[in-house]
Amino acid sequence: MTDKRGKLVVVGTGLRTVGHMTVEAISWIRMADRVVYVVGDPVAEDMIAALNEKSESLQTLYSSSTKRIDTYNAMVERVLSLVREGLTVCAVFYGHPGVFVYPSHEAVKQARAEGFSAVMLPGISAEDCLFADVGFDPATTGCSSYEATDYLFNQRPTDPASALVLWQIGILGNEGYSPMGRYETPLMPLLIAKLGRFFAPTHHVAVYEAAVQFGCRPRISWIRISGLATVELSAASTLYIPPGAPTRPDAQVHAQAVAMGIPIGGD
Repeated sequence: MTDKRGKLVVVGTGLRTVGHMTVEAISWIRMADRVVYVVGDPVAEDMIAALNEKSESLQTLYSSSTKRIDTYNAMVERVLSLVREGLTVCAVFYGHPGVFVYPSHEAVKQARAEGFSAVMLPGISAEDCLFADVGFDPATTGCSSYEATDYLFNQRPTDPASALVLWQIGILGNEGYSPMGRYETPLMPLLIAKLGRFFAPTHHVAVYEAAVQFGCRPRISWIRISGLATVELSAASTLYIPPGAPTRPDAQVHAQAVAMGIPIGGD
């Protein structure tokens, strides 16, 4: 019989564990009966172990011979097995636990479906760091955000007058796992061609990687879109594409607003 006393709390370490981990996350790690984590950072691992000695890494479930989705499902099952024992489990993930973290969402979903209490707490994501490091406000021109492989294979809206962010550009089209964090991206020419429908090949874009250690600087490499096939990428690489065209006002809505007596754009 399932013990419904089990509880799941999912937290994130932020991009830099020292400074980014919230007080709320630290409190749950300390209070939990068991802690499981996927962080890939020795500083974060040491900090988690210092906060709660009953902690274990799920990083060992990764294998170069296993698809990432199968590894993720194995992580979910391990988390739920502890919750089913009636334990308060704190699952810790790198960055924001709900941003590009399939196991966290799936574990919460399945735990709730089985009648357990499950919550996810917010953390600092790579997107938060991107806004600060590259220095752009999504409120200025707008910002579309897609996973790179998803963007390539699907008809996603692309507005050249708005910023475009493509996540996981360094693992484009790759379903496997590399312990070194480096992947082959043979589909990159297809992505370059697709971006060429909306942006000039000479349009400058940034390959971005957030700093993960205190005192280190982020990677911000500005290149032309046409150079994407030759630039060095990793699993942590994100592509930021600034607007390549001016915003086009909607004349019809503008006229309607003026007719209503509402001043627009300083009119």
